[in-house]
Amino acid sequence: MVIRVLLADDSILIRAGLAMLLSAQPGMEVVGEADDGVQAVQMARELKPDIVVMDLKMPNLDGIGATREITADEFEHPVKVLVLTTLSGDEDVYAALRAGASGFLLKDGAPTDLAAAIREVCAGNAYLHPAVTRGVIADIASRSGPARAVSGILDRLTPREREVLEHMALGMQNQEIAERLFLSEATVKTHVCRILMKLEVKDRGQAIVAAYQNHLVAPGRTV
Repeated sequence: MVIRVLLADDSILIRAGLAMLLSAQPGMEVVGEADDGVQAVQMARELKPDIVVMDLKMPNLDGIGATREITADEFEHPVKVLVLTTLSGDEDVYAALRAGASGFLLKDGAPTDLAAAIREVCAGNAYLHPAVTRGVIADIASRSGPARAVSGILDRLTPREREVLEHMALGMQNQEIAERLFLSEATVKTHVCRILMKLEVKDRGQAIVAAYQNHLVAPGRTV
């Protein structure tokens, strides 16, 4: 199955570089390029991509607003958003994640990271750049963001599901969790799906935020 990618960035040079990089990746197709947030929303409706690689600083409508519209429940079809940014500590990054982005990546990362991030997000996972994951999640956890800090919400999970969520919140992917808990990767994926349903969140990133907001994991803790 080919992953259909829409690029949204106000720099034609960056779009050209990303398009060249992704077009060389097996199983990926760049279906369009938008130079602002308004165009990104329109093209997402028309072209029906699987994922939008979204810059944050764009004219007319910024990446946060575009992300919010594209990931809204009433949008015509499901589209994932991967934020691509230059700033690891920018408030806009936190806002984009709260707006519905499934992850973010730094523009100065390795080219292979972008392809890996796109595949992870399209598989239903979150991709949070390792250099900023804990700082971003901890910051979100301390803010009055979406209403996921609900008393007793983690009680919906079984002990094993809570354990899996805890490891997710520490930045571990399914294979790593499987090895740590002596489970098969398929079993971990099943637990993750159930966690998302029980917490009533859209994706892995929002589940991680819920884990911090509800104090399952303390900011600053390491694996």
